[in-house]
Amino acid sequence: MSVFTYSATAASVALLLASSHQAQAVTPDDEGWQAEVEVGLLIRSGNTESQSWKGKLNLQREVALWRHQGEFDYYRQETDNAEGESIVDADRFFASAQTNRKFEEDSNSSLFLYASYEDDRFKSYEYQSTIAAGYGNRYTWREGLFADFEVGPGYSYDKRRDTGETEGDWIVRLAGRLNWDISPTSRFTQSIATEVGDDNVRTRSVSAVTANLNSALALRVSLTMTHNSTVFPQPSGRIPEKLDTETAVTVVYSF
Repeated sequence: MSVFTYSATAASVALLLASSHQAQAVTPDDEGWQAEVEVGLLIRSGNTESQSWKGKLNLQREVALWRHQGEFDYYRQETDNAEGESIVDADRFFASAQTNRKFEEDSNSSLFLYASYEDDRFKSYEYQSTIAAGYGNRYTWREGLFADFEVGPGYSYDKRRDTGETEGDWIVRLAGRLNWDISPTSRFTQSIATEVGDDNVRTRSVSAVTANLNSALALRVSLTMTHNSTVFPQPSGRIPEKLDTETAVTVVYSF
């Protein structure tokens, strides 16, 4: 992980802790962090021997003037070839942290600070990291149906896999997230973010439908898509696809 990424993550964590401490001071009834642990496992045998699993942790907290979010997502797949050797087909880690500071306690407008890091063995980059800040707004149609919109400048810092070179680029980050509580036991969420730079345009989209089994457990079907406008040949000569998709069915535990 690069020095830039460590700095960005440290700054985000420091801001989260500082703002959380301030929020607790003015809001005694703060319920603290809400967390979701998401796990999925698929094992195939017979003509095809493979194992794939997905683990994800979502953190969220909203109190007084502050709104915080964190995400840690890991996916891996292995397939056994004809010789019985295990071949890794997918290996990806993504993490992000964001904090929003509202202008007033009942205001829809806010300022945000965002940082992310992604490491994918099968992409053109050993890692891609971003830090951005700007303006955010929440539009609410009714309780349980709202959308967040954000725009602001930032900086991306990536490492190419083919040459080992690191590259920095100023970007503009555009992001949106929709939350729709379809019923008391089901929810649809859609998030999409685009980071526009001179060297690359990076887009990440996550669509998910969640159905509650009880107060703590739920089933989730999700589709994650990531797109890079610029790709480079791998050391093996393979040219990665610009678009990656991941479909998952997972069990979610909330606490």
